[in-house]
Amino acid sequence: MNRQDVRNLRKRYFIWLYKTTKEAFDKYERKFTQTDIDKDLLFEMENELLGAYLPHEKQCLEKFVNQYREYISNKEKACLELKYQGKKTNPEFLFLDVKLNAIEKLITKELGKRGLEKIKALYEQETTQRILKSVEH
Repeated sequence: MNRQDVRNLRKRYFIWLYKTTKEAFDKYERKFTQTDIDKDLLFEMENELLGAYLPHEKQCLEKFVNQYREYISNKEKACLELKYQGKKTNPEFLFLDVKLNAIEKLITKELGKRGLEKIKALYEQETTQRILKSVEH
């Protein structure tokens, strides 16, 4: 094996390490991000209900808005239970955070900042493609 082959193997391992660790870490963080967006969406829907519909239409729509509000509340409760154990942060979450930071430092050390940026972009692209494919079915 020549030097470039070894470098390519190391790069692929860094990509795999980043991907698997980031996916595990995102399982915790994405729920918080989702609830923030869900709350913003709820706010927009509530504002839309204030002036855009007739009273009998509002009553029907409020049922769905209230269901969505409950959905957000349940999601928020579930993500808090996932990330925290009582008043302490889940040790697995902390470990994944530390591991992800360490992986990013090693990638930067070996492949440079541009190398890390490329790996992050590949991860984002792959994740987005996965989401789009799952919506198609």
